[in-house]
Amino acid sequence: MQKAKQRSEIAQQDKWRIEDIYATDEAWEADYNECIRRAKEKCAYQGRLAESALILYQALKESDEADLLVEHVYVYAFMKYYEDTANAVYQEMSGRAQAAVTKLSEKYAFLTPEILAIDQKKMQEYLNSDTIALYRHALEDILEKKEHALSEKEERLLAMAGQVTASPNEIFSKFNNADVKFGTILDEDGNEVELTNGRYSVFMESNDRSVRENAFKALYRQYGNYKNTLAATYYANVKQACFYAKARKYDSTLQMYLSGSFIPEKVYHNLIETVHKNLDKMHAYVSLRKQVLGVDELHFYDIYAPMVSDITMKIPYEEAKDIALKALAPLGEEYLSKVKEGFESGWVDVYENTGKRTGAFSWGTYGVHPYVFLNYTDTLNDVFTLVHEMGHAMHTYYSNANQPYPYAGYRIFVAEVASTCNEALLMQYLLKNCTDLSEKKYLMNHYFEQFKGTLFRQTMFAEFEMITHKMAEDGEVLSAQALCDVYRKLNEEYFGEDMVIDDEIALEWSRIPHFYTPFYVYQYATGYSAAIAIASKIFKGDEKTLKGYKQFLSGGCSMHPIDLLKLCGIDMESPQVIQEALDVFGELLEEWD
Repeated sequence: MQKAKQRSEIAQQDKWRIEDIYATDEAWEADYNECIRRAKEKCAYQGRLAESALILYQALKESDEADLLVEHVYVYAFMKYYEDTANAVYQEMSGRAQAAVTKLSEKYAFLTPEILAIDQKKMQEYLNSDTIALYRHALEDILEKKEHALSEKEERLLAMAGQVTASPNEIFSKFNNADVKFGTILDEDGNEVELTNGRYSVFMESNDRSVRENAFKALYRQYGNYKNTLAATYYANVKQACFYAKARKYDSTLQMYLSGSFIPEKVYHNLIETVHKNLDKMHAYVSLRKQVLGVDELHFYDIYAPMVSDITMKIPYEEAKDIALKALAPLGEEYLSKVKEGFESGWVDVYENTGKRTGAFSWGTYGVHPYVFLNYTDTLNDVFTLVHEMGHAMHTYYSNANQPYPYAGYRIFVAEVASTCNEALLMQYLLKNCTDLSEKKYLMNHYFEQFKGTLFRQTMFAEFEMITHKMAEDGEVLSAQALCDVYRKLNEEYFGEDMVIDDEIALEWSRIPHFYTPFYVYQYATGYSAAIAIASKIFKGDEKTLKGYKQFLSGGCSMHPIDLLKLCGIDMESPQVIQEALDVFGELLEEWD
């Protein structure tokens, strides 16, 4: 039986260089202890912010210094934990890091209420002074949310609750990454192979239908066995979101989470409404897939099977890096040189190992290069994942290099634009340089998958979140049956009459990690739509768009997301951007026909 490798069996050059944050665990321990020491000391500026602009500046500066220190502590501990989620040492360290974040949050919880209590005339004088120039934009953002701020004691209580309200996410992570086991299945060659979350996506792209079906049923059998526990965990996460929304006087959890990035709710509703108006395109795609695969019934274990079965693109990691560099060439030599540096200097953790967290992401901490986390398995999809996460990493690099710490971190809303723009450039590069008809169909099949997975599926996820959060807000209990009923109905709507709605797919909500970061996933769909527009112009050599895009990458959170995207000529408050992306999908369907 082929088992996943142990962490110690992975080659050093295929692991991220986490020692660039801390050379040793002992160095981490020293900074952790410093965080705890600082947390115990009362801030000398507490109760004094109305004295002068200088006092306010010094208080904000001290808070930022503490934030940066605990950010290093937190990121290192969790990156080590994600390497092997069963490792007890890093389970404990990540828990301690979470506690340190909470303690420092409590210490500086006075800042926002004190700032909001400053006399309006005096605050305007502060904002006009050079002393406070660094924090002017941040302060204006705080003042804009004045109606949702609480008293100092209330803010402190909410900060203290942070560690408790993070528990549903932590419980799900430990279950999904360390505890749940799916057993073994037979692969295409008849070998008994352990089924993991990482391998599941590979099996779902198999040309052997029995392999796909067995993997699908084995995976969901286990989630079904724990559906009540997983429903309670998801419901707990929704309830903590409702708690914060009610405490802060928001009308809904949706409003609260979108307000964090100053996103109008109509952006969310525009996405869902525009996709609903174009579900005929998704239904046409499902019909096409059924026809091309030549099956009497199309099941959910058929939805990832390649529609061109005589081509299998096996792309080793070294080749993937070369393809990535060629595809990203339109972004310029400066951009490429940093991507190369990332490949060669320990930014990337490449392969799956036992206990390693599933999926892929980019992360890091200010003052250290960004990192990319992969579970690379030599598929074309993995090449797209590589350029996607490098897009995040480069966004982080440019923002960190061009912004001071208070504005380096970009908002979630724009995070997916940089990553998906890279994916769009890769697809256009591959299609342009493809001369074989079968290979071109293979690539078009992958393009279909991007639209289906990123625009349609993530919008369906977004609608599921909107519905279930509203149910909880209205006092309904989110039982396993209730969640399965909502999810089944959405699949019926999105996939249409030509898709068999397997009982197992109603459980898919129970395995989606992003649902534990409420109202995050819609940004994949909006980001994808914006990225399609930006990448198309850059690929054609539009220098104005490229210049605006570099400004966008360098902007961090120094501007609101909606305004940052306008630098690239994109207006997300209009449904037009979503519609134009869906039109590209429609044209792709016509080209295949």
